[in-house]
Amino acid sequence: MSTLFTRIKNSIAADFHEMLDQKEQKNPIALLNQYLRQCEQETDRVRKLVERQYTLTEEFTKEHREAKAHAEKRKRQADLALQAGESKLHEFAVAEQQQYEERAARLNQSREEAARELQNLEQKFEQMKHKLKDMYVKRMELMGRENIARANRGMNKVLDASAGAKPGLRFDEMERYLERLEHQVNSDYHRNTIDERFSQLEKQWENKEKPTIS
Repeated sequence: MSTLFTRIKNSIAADFHEMLDQKEQKNPIALLNQYLRQCEQETDRVRKLVERQYTLTEEFTKEHREAKAHAEKRKRQADLALQAGESKLHEFAVAEQQQYEERAARLNQSREEAARELQNLEQKFEQMKHKLKDMYVKRMELMGRENIARANRGMNKVLDASAGAKPGLRFDEMERYLERLEHQVNSDYHRNTIDERFSQLEKQWENKEKPTIS
């Protein structure tokens, strides 16, 4: 039974990877955009963890400072109680001093460890941001290559007279058509100009032939 489940799982995984490969071949930029969104979400999650670690480090520092201050205070009080002959107050102050010192030592160790972890997280976070930026650049490069490829395909369809079997004007046919059109326009212009000159000449001649009334 376990062998059957393993075969089914491997078959599903193989189909899934094949689907991803086909999707990547059809639209690699769309797949890259999806991956970028996932990386952005992960980067944002890590950023929040870095901020939380920074807050924890600050809290350890604050607690260590307070514990150390309390220990110093109890030490002064213990010395004062000893000089005053207050044995019970002395014993209480010494016990408190020891507790605060132990707490301060533990907090200092935690603070140093948290600071080291914070430094590691910050370095990895910077690496993640650089990696994300590199992927942005990679996407722009792919978009540029895709744009060039599409433009070349479009130009090749126009420039290559033998490309495809669909009817339509190719570039050389368009050139011949434009030449014929230009010739027709020039001929019409020339003919209209000649007709206009003849019209003016006829008017002038008619004016000369009209009798002058004295």
